[in-house]
Parts: sequence; C-alpha cells; structure tokens
Amino acid sequence: MDRNRSILLDSVVFRVGLLAALRSRKLNGQTIGVMITASHNPPEDNGVKLVDPMGEMLEESWEAYGTTLANAPSEEKLFEVYDSIIKECHINPDTKANVIFARDTRSSGAHLVSILIEALTATDTAYTDYKLLTTPQLHYITRCLNTKGSPYEYGEPTEQGYYEKTASSLKLAMQGRQFSGSVTVDCANGVGGPKLRELIKYLPPPSEGGLEIKVVNDDVLKPERLNHQCGADFVKTNQRAPPSSHAAPMTRCASLDGDADRIVYYFNDVDGTFRLLDGDRIATLAASFIGDLARSAGLGEKLKVGVVQTAYANGASTAYVTQDLRLPVVCTATGVKHLHHAATKFDVGVYFEANGHGTVVFSDLALKRLKKYEPQSPAQSSALDTLRALTALINQTVGDALSDLLLVEVILAHKGWGPKEWDLTYTDLPNRLVRVEVADRYIFKAVDAERRLESPPGVQAQIDAAVGKFKNGRSFARASGTEDAVRVYAEAASRSETEDLAQKVAAIVRQARGEIG
Repeated sequence: MDRNRSILLDSVVFRVGLLAALRSRKLNGQTIGVMITASHNPPEDNGVKLVDPMGEMLEESWEAYGTTLANAPSEEKLFEVYDSIIKECHINPDTKANVIFARDTRSSGAHLVSILIEALTATDTAYTDYKLLTTPQLHYITRCLNTKGSPYEYGEPTEQGYYEKTASSLKLAMQGRQFSGSVTVDCANGVGGPKLRELIKYLPPPSEGGLEIKVVNDDVLKPERLNHQCGADFVKTNQRAPPSSHAAPMTRCASLDGDADRIVYYFNDVDGTFRLLDGDRIATLAASFIGDLARSAGLGEKLKVGVVQTAYANGASTAYVTQDLRLPVVCTATGVKHLHHAATKFDVGVYFEANGHGTVVFSDLALKRLKKYEPQSPAQSSALDTLRALTALINQTVGDALSDLLLVEVILAHKGWGPKEWDLTYTDLPNRLVRVEVADRYIFKAVDAERRLESPPGVQAQIDAAVGKFKNGRSFARASGTEDAVRVYAEAASRSETEDLAQKVAAIVRQARGEIG
C-alpha cells in the first residue's frame, strides 16, 4: 500500500490503475480490487492498495512491478515499463480486464477515484465504483465476485450481501445464548461509523436478545475529525480511551481505525485504571475458543489450530498460547501479508498484530471436514454448528473490525465473561517502544522474523548482553519500512526495568549509527 499526502498521489493512483488492469488480464479477467484509503493516517493523507481475486493482498512478486511503474520518471518511460510487464508476464492485451474500487471518507477520495477511472478507461478496463466502503468490505466483494458459481462461493457480492451474511451467521453462532451488557464502539470518525450503523439494522435488537452496540465518534461530515483523538491507533499508542468515549467503568469498549480493518478492545477498571485488550488478547481469545470447540465437536485431532504473531506480540501472550492453550505459535516478520500467509499453513490459523489487525483463516480441508463431519452426540453437534457459523461470521479475506467485533462478542457470550475475566487470562509483561532516528535505515538488516540484527556487525551481541541483565528481558531492533528510523521494542519483569532496557538498546542503536548517546 502506498500512503502519502493526498496532493502527491495523482500519478501513483493512475499507475496503480494500470497495474490493476495488468493484473486482471494476467489472471484471465478475474476481478481485482482497488481501495483508496490511508487507514489510521491523518485526514490530509491518502493511499491506495490492490486486492487480489480471493480477497487477499496483492501477490508479493507483483509489488515490484508496482514500484517500477510508480517510479517511471516520464510518460514515455511509463509506457515502456507497461509494455515490458506485458511481455515479461506473457499477458494477452486482448483479455478483458475487470476492476472494482471503493474509498473511505477522506475528502481527497473522490478526486483520486477520478484519476483511477482515467487509468482504467485508458486501458479499456471494465470497472464498478462501490463508492464508500470499509476496506474489508471491498476485500469481501472482490472474493465474492471471483467465486460466484463455484464450489467455494463466498457470498453475495454486494454491500447488502455482506450485512446479511454477517447477521445470519451471528445468529447461528450464538446458539440461543444471550449477550450481556453493551459494547461502546469508537469508529474513529471514519467509514466504519456509517457501515456499523447499517450493519446494526440487520441484527436482532437488544429487546429481542440482540447485542446493544453504542456507536461513538462516527462524524464523517467533518473529514478533519478522522482519527483525531480517537480510533484504534490512538488507543494503542496512548494507552487510554478516546476523550469522547465517556464509557462507564467496566463497560466493554472497542475502537476501530479509519478504514475499519483494525480493532482493539479496552475498559476502565472500577478504580479508573485503563486496561487494553489488544490484538494479542483477541488472538488468544479466538484461539482458545476455537480450540475448545474443535475438541468438543470431536475434531481435536483432525483440526490443527495455530496462532501467528510478530515479534511485537507480548511475550506473556506467547507463553499463554504455548503453555496454557497448548497450541503452536509461529512468528513472522511484521506486516499482515506475512501473517496471513503463515496462517494458511494451519487447518485453522489465528493471526493478529498487536495493533488489532487480524482474522482467522480456515483451510479448504478444514472447511470440508466441518461440512462432512457427523457428530456423535448432541454436545458435539452444538459445538460443530457454532464452528460452522464462525467460518461465515469471520471475514477470512482480511482483518475486519466489524466482523472481529462480533466474533469477540460471541465468544464472551458463550464463556459468560465480561472484560475483567478476559483480561485475567494472563498478565502482560511491561513493554516499551522507542523510535531512534538514523541517517540510513538500510544498514540495519534483521533476520529471524525481524527479532535479530545481522548487521551492523556486533550490534546483536551487544543487545543480547543488555537483555541478559534483566528478568524476563526481551528486546529487538528493526528498521522502519517507511522512514529513516529504527524501532526498539523491550520487555522486562517491571516497568522501570523495561524502560531501562529500552534506553540501553536504543543507545546501542545510536552508537551503531555513528552517534554515541
């Protein structure tokens, strides 16, 4: 995904349109999605990303083509690059290309859509404008269009189809259980606000046992308010509730990001202490519940459930999954595309970044087993029905804040838990993230899922020595993917030790860049 100040994006969006057309032709006219959004970025930013036919992110090998197109210095050179991709990928220019697109609520979105349409028109590409959608809704519709009529048909390829599928699967997943209390949802003043309100229309009302959802921060008429003092990134970064949430103590609260593909939960304890229930917590909750359902359905040995994390996952969550839940954990490099790929290796892969971006992926084999399995008792039948409902409730194409919200609420209802019980499953180790500016981030090369530095030489040995002096110490340094900075993450047994370790490792990084101190 390319993000920047919106006024700088005209040529980028045009070239992404060219790439989308090429990608569709390469795949024999399958539909490619284009989403114009900058997620949790400030309102003046915007960005664009491509969605492959099954609703997943653009195939990694094609990212290089996108970079080459975006960096073409002139119109003449752009045409040369375009033609070279056609030749290199053996694309038939006569194949009809199909592209769909949508945008979030940013004021620059409509203009960037007009630029995208210019590119699609220039390449004789058939297109459909879905107007305002959440990013996950566009992923969903892309997959629906490409699977329609096949044995793997994902759903009705419309926004209404998304709501209907979500609502019907929620009802099945609840198995007649009751929701307890309400959930207050901060929508970051983004597109998730109106879309959540629309989804609520399809859900049973609280008077009939439905979930009471209180929507806050859903002002999309003032674009400048997008992500301002609210949203998932604000909550995660500042470790506090949005000032405008006004939630009572012990009330379940959640925050989406600007395009509704991330969600974090939180609550204020009875004494006013803020408690964050982030992506790690959602992953462990989902893995625990799905693992229990698989065993209760008699499929414990036939469904391999695994959890995928990044190095930023709290060490306590990893220990909880491996030691308490007895499930395997895989660590990947930062970036949802890496987690999603690793999750597909399990029958049921649960992945979330700590920032709240994630989902659950069921393999084709797992879906077949769930469909054909004959339960041996009423208890097995009930667990199996819930599992089947979850495969439809969860948006398996990408992290989806609305779908994940309902998933969490279903699990809490089944367990009879409030936020306190969820929070007590394990105790997070204190952690600290420090940003160190560097002249050249490329000299910092990480390996082992970005947990260790192989260069500059000797730096990792110094980090290891520092970590060894602290109880439960863990720290790593990785270069930012977007700016000349290195991010240092640290954990230790106490808050003061964590701060001390973070500063020591930050000092090692500063020394490695050639500046001591």
